[in-house]
Amino acid sequence: MWLIAGTAKRHCKGTTQNSLSVHCVLYFLLLHLHLCSSCPSICVCSSTEADCGGHDLITLPALSLLPSTIQTLLLPNNHFTSLPASAFVNLSSLVRLDLSNNYLDNLPAHVFAELANLTDLSLRNNSLTALDRDLLQGLGSLQRLDVSLNGLGTVPLGLLEHQHGLTWLSLAGNRLQALNRAAFEPLENLQHLELGSNPWECDCNLRDFKNWMEWLIYRGGYVDAVECTLPKDLRGRDIRTVPVEMFNYCLQLDSENGGGAGGTKGGSIPCARATTAPLPETAVVQSESEPVDCARQRYRPVSVRRAIGTVVIAGVVCGIVCIMMVAAAAYGCIYASLMAKYQRELKKRQPLMGDAEAEADSEEKQISSVA
Repeated sequence: MWLIAGTAKRHCKGTTQNSLSVHCVLYFLLLHLHLCSSCPSICVCSSTEADCGGHDLITLPALSLLPSTIQTLLLPNNHFTSLPASAFVNLSSLVRLDLSNNYLDNLPAHVFAELANLTDLSLRNNSLTALDRDLLQGLGSLQRLDVSLNGLGTVPLGLLEHQHGLTWLSLAGNRLQALNRAAFEPLENLQHLELGSNPWECDCNLRDFKNWMEWLIYRGGYVDAVECTLPKDLRGRDIRTVPVEMFNYCLQLDSENGGGAGGTKGGSIPCARATTAPLPETAVVQSESEPVDCARQRYRPVSVRRAIGTVVIAGVVCGIVCIMMVAAAAYGCIYASLMAKYQRELKKRQPLMGDAEAEADSEEKQISSVA
């Protein structure tokens, strides 16, 4: 582009006055055509943004025509059902990508692998029923991820493995019944998590994730309502308000099943027990790293809500005891004051009572003498 502009200026300087205008117009028309060719005809482009949304497109426009400096690509409100694996190869400068309100039902594993600078990815309101565990590979700068209003039934272990910078995540409006805690533990900087409008089953499969949610809230994060669908006695109730004691039977089930939760939707394989088990002599010794199917075990607080409740109850009991002690002390002071006042009045009345008794004795003596 700049090469053409420079050539046009040099050529205009070298022409005569009569032909100057004609040659300049031709060169600047050529320059204009070149600029127009750097944006697909269906899109509206600026120096850093390309808006290709709301055109009911079935296939992607010619994104290869976009300049490499584009930072925002908007593709919402179209009819995309799939994306080619090389859709965003030449757009490494992208910071924001919006694919919301389409009909995407499947995404190639490495479709976003070239977008190392992407911080905001929206896949909201599509038809995704599953996500490949390698879908987010290469997105090392991702901060916001919206996959709400899809048909997801699970979040695969490893999908969020390298998303340490993710601060905002929405999984609302899917078909999630349980989640594996180990899939979310890499999110060290997560501050906002949306999980509403999912058919949650508040059983042992959700126990460990409940503890992780409480830990996220304890360190200042936000989680919206996680309302139970099953069992019936918990329907409509936020699992965060369910006492941890209701999950005590899960420990018994774990012990009866040998401590394994491998057959559950939300359970995790006990790494310590798996790694300490004796290996047969013919077994191949693996590397010192964890097994592929072994969920990483980290600190798991029993229940932050329970700890806070214990502190509150202890404070209330101590307050009541203090109030009772103050009341008893006040009652003792008042009683002692009343008794002292009564004793003073009694002492004042004793001389008067002595004079009355003396007069009564003298009258009795006069009566006896007359008699």
